[in-house]
Amino acid sequence: MSVLSGSGDGSRSCVWVNGPVIVGAGPSGLAVGACLREQGVPFVVLEKADCIGSLWQKRTYDRLKLHLPKKFCELPKMPLPASFPEYPSKGQFIAYLDSYARHFNVEPHFNECVQWAKYDDVLQLWRVRTSCSTQLEVDQEEEEEEEVEYVCRWLVVATGENAECVVPDIDGLAHFGGKVVHSSEYKSGQAFRGQKVLVVGCGNSGMEVCLDLSNHNAEPYMVCRNSVHVLPREIRGKSTFELAMFMMKWLPLWLVDKLLLVFAWLILGNIEKYGLRRPKTGPLELKNTQGKTPVLDIGALAKIRSGEIKVVPGIKRFSCDGVELINGEKMEVDSVIFATGYRSNVPSWLKEDEFFNNNGFPKAPFPSGWKGKAGLYAVGFTRRGLSGAAFDALRVAQDIGTVWKEETTQKKITVPHHRRCISTF
Repeated sequence: MSVLSGSGDGSRSCVWVNGPVIVGAGPSGLAVGACLREQGVPFVVLEKADCIGSLWQKRTYDRLKLHLPKKFCELPKMPLPASFPEYPSKGQFIAYLDSYARHFNVEPHFNECVQWAKYDDVLQLWRVRTSCSTQLEVDQEEEEEEEVEYVCRWLVVATGENAECVVPDIDGLAHFGGKVVHSSEYKSGQAFRGQKVLVVGCGNSGMEVCLDLSNHNAEPYMVCRNSVHVLPREIRGKSTFELAMFMMKWLPLWLVDKLLLVFAWLILGNIEKYGLRRPKTGPLELKNTQGKTPVLDIGALAKIRSGEIKVVPGIKRFSCDGVELINGEKMEVDSVIFATGYRSNVPSWLKEDEFFNNNGFPKAPFPSGWKGKAGLYAVGFTRRGLSGAAFDALRVAQDIGTVWKEETTQKKITVPHHRRCISTF
């Protein structure tokens, strides 16, 4: 890497990458790197955090386990250890990611935040500008902002569906006097022992946070504004997800949805009497069309039946010491946890509007949303979890590998001469 003089206190350098730049060092980015390594294609992985899998390491609660059987959560070329349980814990999955990165020699550039990425029509190459802070040697308390511009033939967007936290703008929230956190900051119910806690959101995270709060002698109130599908995690000892995938091989989606709802009714009973309204659209169809994942119950529903977890309707406004619900009821609460999910951050940095939509997802539906034009790819946006990311990673690496082998055997790739750059692997 060569450093060019820049304005102000910072510096700027330009790096030519003999291969793709991968943005994101979560499971999706690691999977692409591993598959490219086996294709013999050099690459650079950029990660704004200081570790791989930052969502898993820094923004998940302690009791988290994989909701699906481990065979559906493996990354390409390396299975989860046989010694791991059927539903590995957060710590076990992080250990798997670490060993995966080491095994395939995927070494991301940490603390590099992508400011923008755009395709240069003149050069017919991608330009990716990043910023990173480094401590000065003279005074360790001061930091120098360094900018780096990567120039590459291919760009792989692997920042995924869960890049940024979503917190709704609710009237009066700024005046609420209690503690307010997003579920990404929640670690354990121990810190909320003895409190009345309002959990906003009734998806898998909301249900599990409420369960954890109840287990730590807090009093959780779960806001269920919209309808939600709740399914048992297992049906007669078999994973509900695995059973659904098996039935999909032989039956149409609408029939599989009906069968799942029959099983759910027989095992869980009528959940609507507890304030949990089921959507009119079936769970698999809803997942495919809107990306809304059904809740796989791991014990929260029993707490709802017993009254240890109370379900309340939507919020109208907050006050300094509580909340008013849309049914007019007023409640005093000590803390609020927003289990309101995440969103893609792609529109904030990728200067492109043909492949990605305004929500930061590929416009083409699965399985066609992995490849754009001019060497642009996407991994981890299938709304199908880790198995979807693994599927895309294999296709992306094979596609790039084919072109790489053809180009490198035909001619030597030339470095643009408008800047002083070096090659990096």
